Amino acid sequence: MYVKVYEYHIMPDKLEEYFRIQEKVSHIYRKYIDLKTTYLQSNDDPTKWLEITTYKSEQDYQINIDLINEQAEIQILFNEFQALLIPENSHIKEEAFTKVAVIK
Repeated sequence: MYVKVYEYHIMPDKLEEYFRIQEKVSHIYRKYIDLKTTYLQSNDDPTKWLEITTYKSEQDYQINIDLINEQAEIQILFNEFQALLIPENSHIKEEAFTKVAVIK
């Protein structure tokens, strides 16, 4: 499985808007690709969020991400999302991983 992890800081008073945007984005993504997303809020810094999305494969992701990014609504939603970031910490950290195992 292919995993994308994003780290960013959302203004505390913008959480309702944040989840509204994420719901719309998820709906668009699901038209093109099978995915599962988890959102984690830091216990130490409530402005810090991790967004972890799992895809079937990197190939599946690569084939579909360009189609997704061509959608005008995605661009609008991304701009709305960026407006929710803390101005002094507006960097979005992005990393890719391969899911190797799950141990229970």
